Amino acid sequence: MSERDAASSYLATRREMLVSLAGDIWAHPQVGFEETYAAGRHAAALEAEGFRLRRAVAGLKTAFVAEWGTGAPVIGILGEYDALPGLSQEVSATRHPVVASAPGHACGHNLLGTAALGAALAAKHAMETGGIPGTVRYFGCPAEETLMGKVFMAREGVFDGLGAVLTWHPMHVNTLWAASSAALNSFKLSFHGRSAHAAGAPESGRSALDAIMLTDVGVNYLREHVIPDARIHCVVTYGGEAPNIVPAYAQSWYYVRAPKRTQVEAIYERVLNVARGAALMTETTLETELVTACYDFLPNGAIQQMLLRNMKRVGAPVFSEGDVSFARELQATLPAGAVDDALQSLGRTRDEVGDPLCGAILDEVGTLRKGTVQPVSTDVGDVSYIAPTAQLTACCLPLGVPLHSWQAVASCGSRIGFTSMLFVARVLALTVLDLLGDPAVLSEARREHDLATGGRPYHSPIPAALKAPGQS
Repeated sequence: MSERDAASSYLATRREMLVSLAGDIWAHPQVGFEETYAAGRHAAALEAEGFRLRRAVAGLKTAFVAEWGTGAPVIGILGEYDALPGLSQEVSATRHPVVASAPGHACGHNLLGTAALGAALAAKHAMETGGIPGTVRYFGCPAEETLMGKVFMAREGVFDGLGAVLTWHPMHVNTLWAASSAALNSFKLSFHGRSAHAAGAPESGRSALDAIMLTDVGVNYLREHVIPDARIHCVVTYGGEAPNIVPAYAQSWYYVRAPKRTQVEAIYERVLNVARGAALMTETTLETELVTACYDFLPNGAIQQMLLRNMKRVGAPVFSEGDVSFARELQATLPAGAVDDALQSLGRTRDEVGDPLCGAILDEVGTLRKGTVQPVSTDVGDVSYIAPTAQLTACCLPLGVPLHSWQAVASCGSRIGFTSMLFVARVLALTVLDLLGDPAVLSEARREHDLATGGRPYHSPIPAALKAPGQS
């Protein structure tokens, strides 16, 4: 039996274990940096199979690294397991939370981490069976949804020394994530003024809320003078106590996104200048807090092509009649035109993609194709600036169902999600084995990476003193 056959056979025998694990994590959702249940289950499963564990890496209680093997090359697999707040949902085509206002796996990270874990276990089994040298490393990464986990891990050198990195994400289609993503700064602006009676002595007050509102006006004018691909988002987190009190304190929270890290930094400084001007106009003081920052994603073509070959060899996930029926029920809850809008963004016909569930392996699609920039951000970007990184997507959602929705929670807790998760585990495991046995591809991947980064070492976008929530 070849090593590839050994990995595939191993996954076939562990199918029920992996489905049970993903379902259990789906049933115990926890938000970023609080994923004690999922991280504990993943770590225990890997340790039971002989992986060496480093827990609480980078001072993050739900981050860990599990390693098997020795020496080079070292192939990394990224796992995630955080849920999203307020999106609890049963596996049902009717909106019905399991627990009102509780979290839910609306981005499929119960599947993401478990497929990565299955791949690591299968690769280890095949390496052990065939005497394959090298090291496989599983990274338990918390808090992707807040774009923090991997950024803080990267700053502390957790991803150093890797020859290649593999990951994936639940989506509507089976394809490569060949697009880049947006770099980002997340920051809060706090203004401090002076309270007063808003009617009796308004002249004595200095309104922090006025500073917030003037900043917003200034940023709205700034939008005309930044690159078209930039995005600036804002919410007011605190605006005051009551209308008859001049607010002495107010705070807003901003995201600045752009295709490249340098562009984000330039726009960020301009937003801060607007806020400084607002503070001057209102005679308030400004306090700036950087929450997190991340890089754009650098897809590595050499590794991606290896992923695509294995996707085609394995074949697309096969869904049952029950899966198709449930998918159509979920689609029926969407706004009119949602499916057509999804097809337009993919740049493919209904027959090419499959409706309601993708039953094909697509070489490339619309917004995920090479040379495009996704407007969303991911902390995988920071890893991609450290080591050659590639990722794929798999059909875990009916066509048109958006991520971060209750329908996505339902789908990712159903057989639809589990079927694609098992497909991905096999693809990732086979790609690990191919990379371990093909030093030429690893060399080409490194050359491509050095060209994309200009040969410059990774520099963390967050300062050394910044701590994540709960970080020791």
